Amino acid sequence: MKIKLSLLTIALLSSGCALINQPKLAAWAYSGQEGPKNWGTLSSDYTTCTTGTGQAPINLSNFVDAKLAPLTVRYNANASDIVNNGHTIQINFQRGSTLSINDHKYELTQLQFHSPSENQIDGKSYPLEAQLTHIDKLGNLAVLSIMFSKGMENPTLKDIWALMPEKSGAINKQLPAISAKGLLPNDLAYYRYNGSLTTPPCTENVLWLVLKQPLTAAAGQIEHFGHIIDTPNNRPLQARNARKILK
Repeated sequence: MKIKLSLLTIALLSSGCALINQPKLAAWAYSGQEGPKNWGTLSSDYTTCTTGTGQAPINLSNFVDAKLAPLTVRYNANASDIVNNGHTIQINFQRGSTLSINDHKYELTQLQFHSPSENQIDGKSYPLEAQLTHIDKLGNLAVLSIMFSKGMENPTLKDIWALMPEKSGAINKQLPAISAKGLLPNDLAYYRYNGSLTTPPCTENVLWLVLKQPLTAAAGQIEHFGHIIDTPNNRPLQARNARKILK
């Protein structure tokens, strides 16, 4: 992708509290009058949430076979802080962790969780989805999505859950070495589509990479996240329109 994001989007991503819970942006929620159906009317900054034709999340189905380039992931243990922003638990990362596709490099900026999953695969919803947001030197975004099925306890989630602040607006900067690498499955085969941010301002031209292989999380881990964050915190499925989903 060679489409530049707005200066506002780039600035928010660089701030370490990317695109969510910013004081200069209008309040939004996952339910009620500030819920997803009304996002586009809450602020002129959010109109794309209503008018956009390439929104995320979507149901991934009717795939187009393609020779997708392998993903090269080099994640370091460089998490800077964990934030409870009232919408999700967000881990911010210092510079140095990268995702590359065909030698095109994106830098990891943050990790967020949604329960239930925002994207679906062939109509299947998962109890938890992790989304890792990356940005390249031109300001283009790539989101790597990992699904979690209910099953065995996930050791990396266990470490993260022990550190996540319980109160909305709280931040934990006293972190041990944390790397997002522990959240990746062995198989990095993926689906690919062009979408958007799933929260206001719903910026489009975001490259979505949804991993095919899910991980597992214990029922207690999923329930604990729902206790800390008032779930569900997933945006409803958006229209696919004419977009192709590659596999």
